[in-house]
Amino acid sequence: MKIGIVGCGGRMGRMLVQAVHQTPGAELAGGSESKQSEFLGQDPALLAGLKASGLKITDDSRALFEASDCVVDFTVPAATEMHAKLALETGTALVPGTTGLSADQQAVIVKASKSVAIVQAANYSIGVNLLLGLTEQVAGVLGEEFDIEVLEMHHRHKIDAPSGTALALGKAAAAGRGVNLDEVSDRVRDGHTGARTVGNIGFATLRGGMVVGDHTVIFASDDERIEITHRAADRGLFAKGAIRAAMWTAGKAPGLYSMRDVLGFD
Repeated sequence: MKIGIVGCGGRMGRMLVQAVHQTPGAELAGGSESKQSEFLGQDPALLAGLKASGLKITDDSRALFEASDCVVDFTVPAATEMHAKLALETGTALVPGTTGLSADQQAVIVKASKSVAIVQAANYSIGVNLLLGLTEQVAGVLGEEFDIEVLEMHHRHKIDAPSGTALALGKAAAAGRGVNLDEVSDRVRDGHTGARTVGNIGFATLRGGMVVGDHTVIFASDDERIEITHRAADRGLFAKGAIRAAMWTAGKAPGLYSMRDVLGFD
């Protein structure tokens, strides 16, 4: 399966190239970068610490989509929107790992999924997807006497907050309770806020150092507290999960899929 990597020169892009190399049945179709990138013309495999592939990094994203069976995209929202349009135009499967998308940008992905297979996840880790399922289950069992808080910490360079994974955990908790997260989300606390609103789902964000990604869902009542935590030790696990998702798209009907579909979770 030929897999293309957009943004292949970045830290995650290089890990994705490595993951393609490590995956049986996968072949690197090429990589692209922005027109201003210092990596244009370089071999994406060499840049990732692998043997030369004979490929050159280009700024022609359309050509990359046309050469690929599936493209993996961990870039920025504006670029991901453009790539979703290219997936639609070229009939190429897409695995977008970008977080912080606006409603309009997400709508472009949904539109593309009517014609091509797209696997979209806030986090491609198997462990995190288990955490999502557990969060929904626990929230469905516990009543509103348990307050729900989502705590996340990432490295100092992360540009969006709360993280996409934290928001996905909030949505899982809301789904378990049968409510809309937008109606019960409490994302900012500052100053004299008053008592906590019963039924709300709170978020707390920490940034510092080079933390890959820590997420904890806290269920707290007057008498006890339940905490479910996932800590990522190596960013490479996200790349491996994304390439697993890319391989899974082979032969799949058009649709917007999740890692739960890829992993076969109910």
